Amino acid sequence: MDRIRVIREQDARGGLEMDDNVGTSGHVPVMLERVLELLGPALSGPEPVVVDANLGLGGHSEALLAAFPSLRLIGIDRDPFAIDFSTRRLAPYADRITLVHASSGDLAQVIAEAGHTTVDGVLFDLGVSSPQLDEAERGFAYSYDAPLDMRMDTEQELTAEVVVNTYPAADLVRILRDYGEERFAPRVAGLIVKERAKEPISSTKRLADIVRDAIPAATRRTGGNPAKRTFQALRIEVNAELSALEAALPAALDALALGGRVVVLSYHSLEDRLTKQALTARTKDTSPPGLPVPLPAHQPRFRLLTRGAELPGDEELARNPRAASARLRAAERIRVDD
Repeated sequence: MDRIRVIREQDARGGLEMDDNVGTSGHVPVMLERVLELLGPALSGPEPVVVDANLGLGGHSEALLAAFPSLRLIGIDRDPFAIDFSTRRLAPYADRITLVHASSGDLAQVIAEAGHTTVDGVLFDLGVSSPQLDEAERGFAYSYDAPLDMRMDTEQELTAEVVVNTYPAADLVRILRDYGEERFAPRVAGLIVKERAKEPISSTKRLADIVRDAIPAATRRTGGNPAKRTFQALRIEVNAELSALEAALPAALDALALGGRVVVLSYHSLEDRLTKQALTARTKDTSPPGLPVPLPAHQPRFRLLTRGAELPGDEELARNPRAASARLRAAERIRVDD
């Protein structure tokens, strides 16, 4: 099955030797009530199927399974820890879940191999999960000194250390500019190349120090840690996050049954821009201009459920500060292809 490993329903009943609290520090499912509200109308059938395309610690999935007793859930995640933890967490619903170790970019294949031609709902909760941020050894955070890793899938070969130490300067500039929106990308890339020639860059602290030294002093005084944009860019490159979303979101829309809904939670402008573009394209009438009536074949197959990107409310932000950057968009299939 190549990169896809399925955890069958019966496997979820098996005991895993792990602490249920490991990696859950500060974990609260983002905009949970709104997610349930938006997906709910699509999950009222006799045996609805929903895909959690970024399973994480299973918080959204657990709430969906509890709220809809006949729901069947397919959970996808690249992180083996997320699969193992959610297998344990969702054990009470073992007969209704299929958890799959794969990239969300494989969503179409995962749905097909689970035996479904359509699904009723798809949830994308993008970005980095709490354990990835909180466990220093994963190397995602500039606030810890750790090996320069940043892999969501710990079984893949490409790490941030490989990117930083082997990519040509021009590629580093492109990554920092396109994925981190770093306006000083040439300066940062130049200093990385200079410093790696002396000694390979292998720790998050050394990289963060290099980035700080490359950013002009006046700029460093505002906007938080200057390494934030570089770390975001490297994480996106290592995990091919945007290419996965570019494949997964159209596949999710294609898989939705009539009345099916997709909900996307994104956490930076690049993810939100891709989401907006994908949803907008499916909700437009593509009839040639000037016709007296729209052509049925060109009428939109989807309608937007949100006006722009919805933001978390003040109450949620007080309870869950990590939700601050969240942006939610949703759409519903209103017409099937002819």
